[in-house]
Amino acid sequence: MSTYNVLVVEDSPTMRQLIVFALKRVRGLNIVEANDGVDGLKKISTEKFDLILTDINMPIMDGLKLVSLVRNDPNYKDVPIVIITTEGANEDKERAMAIGANDYITKPIQTIKIIEVARRLLNI
Repeated sequence: MSTYNVLVVEDSPTMRQLIVFALKRVRGLNIVEANDGVDGLKKISTEKFDLILTDINMPIMDGLKLVSLVRNDPNYKDVPIVIITTEGANEDKERAMAIGANDYITKPIQTIKIIEVARRLLNI
């Protein structure tokens, strides 16, 4: 049974808890939490992740900046990234996908949606 490292980058503790709770229902995931983009980048530099879920609207460094920095790192060019956001507008989604996100989940979050996306992107 393989284990996958998943990074959840979200500045709202409540939201983060919700995402982590959903992901814990998928077997074989090791979940690491980061409370903003800078914290997320720090964790990415010290550990290898198989999947990254990030919010867009965060202080210090937003999710889009994080995605573009991650995509510029050769070790992470193929790691699936899911954007989780309240921004449901089409141009936001297009911008996120254009800079390298693999999927886009709009808040309010449904547990089942997170589980589906994680399973699909990790092929489990």
